[in-house]
Amino acid sequence: MSEMTRTPIGETAQAVGQTVKISGWVQTKRDHGKITFIDLRDRTGVIQCVGYKKMGELTTESVVELVGLVKQRPEKMVNADSPLGTVEFDVQEYTILNPAKELPIQVDEDGRDINEESRLRYRYLDLRRERMRKIVKLRSDYFHAMREALYEREFTEVETPMLTKSTKEGARDFVVPSRLQPGKFYALPQSPQQYKQLLMTAGVERYFQFARCIRDEDLRADRGFEFTQLDLEMSFVKREDVMKTVEDVVKQSVKAVGGKLKDETFPVFDYKDAMAKFGADKFDLRTEEEKAAGVLSFAWVINFPFFKKVDTSDAAEVMDGKSGWTFTHNPFSSPIPEHEEWLLKGERVGEILTTQYDLVCNGYEAGGGSIRAHRPELLRATFKVMGYSDAEIQDGVGHMLEAFEVGTPPHGGIALGLDRHVMMLANEDSLREVIAFPMTSSGKTAVMDAPSTVSDEQLKELHLQIVLPKVAKK
Repeated sequence: MSEMTRTPIGETAQAVGQTVKISGWVQTKRDHGKITFIDLRDRTGVIQCVGYKKMGELTTESVVELVGLVKQRPEKMVNADSPLGTVEFDVQEYTILNPAKELPIQVDEDGRDINEESRLRYRYLDLRRERMRKIVKLRSDYFHAMREALYEREFTEVETPMLTKSTKEGARDFVVPSRLQPGKFYALPQSPQQYKQLLMTAGVERYFQFARCIRDEDLRADRGFEFTQLDLEMSFVKREDVMKTVEDVVKQSVKAVGGKLKDETFPVFDYKDAMAKFGADKFDLRTEEEKAAGVLSFAWVINFPFFKKVDTSDAAEVMDGKSGWTFTHNPFSSPIPEHEEWLLKGERVGEILTTQYDLVCNGYEAGGGSIRAHRPELLRATFKVMGYSDAEIQDGVGHMLEAFEVGTPPHGGIALGLDRHVMMLANEDSLREVIAFPMTSSGKTAVMDAPSTVSDEQLKELHLQIVLPKVAKK
């Protein structure tokens, strides 16, 4: 095979009359005796390739390399439905780089009629279909647009640890045993909440991160164990400053990927008004026509209650709210200024409002944030309301209290659920459609078989012993 440089298929229309090399996957094959037609696909496009007395043995989805002449199609043979329908490829030489056997799932349709278990088992095939390729690209483009928008506003991107300590985020932690310190555990981060506040103490002032967050919670179509959020924090700001910055970044990024917005200015609803009007703090403001057109309707909800009564059926809430009260969003929020005294005195707990602001879109929560407690007495008072002793507060957030005593500025931020944003941009109804390798609805990994057992040697190294639950005798 010739050593010439590979030409992306999408650029072949500019190479009419030239001999070039292209590579990709055999999308379709049609045999007509001595002539074989294939449609060859790479990430840039699809082109019809013609072989005389060659390529008859090719199978669909095989990977091949072709050398040949790019030719203009006769006017009557032009395929107006294809971006490269004005040209075809006259194959002179070809090499099979990797033949494909019969596929366990087909990839030529949108895949919605294939059961999810099979699609996730063979996700590397499922991602070849056009719909999924477009979603992967959309996700990448949206993240790129957000990153650019934040750089324009002088934000600094900072990574925070994946092995950390348990934080109060309203869900169970995934824990990781320490080999070097027997009997001790790390926690995987439910969010970078505490680290991003410490970055404000450090003087970063404007931070962001595309953060991987991990929570052991019940799974559903719009939630999984792992998710990605745009995490940002700003110093010397009030609630309105953060909301305006986030609104501008979201609008700029949505438009950059061709998304359609219902409102140029996001409407703002008081929590109690939203509950009275919609019966929920997540609502959809679109008309039926706007829903059909895939329009995004963002809105803000503000002035949430800081605390709520513990739901005794929720194990995480029971653990967090020792007094019978727990936080509605997170315990690191600040109350609205008028209610600071109530919090400090532990009075009128059910009436205290927080500086929390939620971004909602199309009936989903698209993000949530708040102005934070930056003074130690406020954070300590929050945990006191939830029934924590001084020793428990010191053990859980003592590092935060210390940081707040050495010059931490007022600050606030937000976490945007990016999987959900892409789901809405792609007009899909499940998060698993917009994540490259999502877990199944039962919590199993795609492609690989996990959770799985580990060897006795690994357990011994980690100083662990498996004790299976006893099965009740019938």
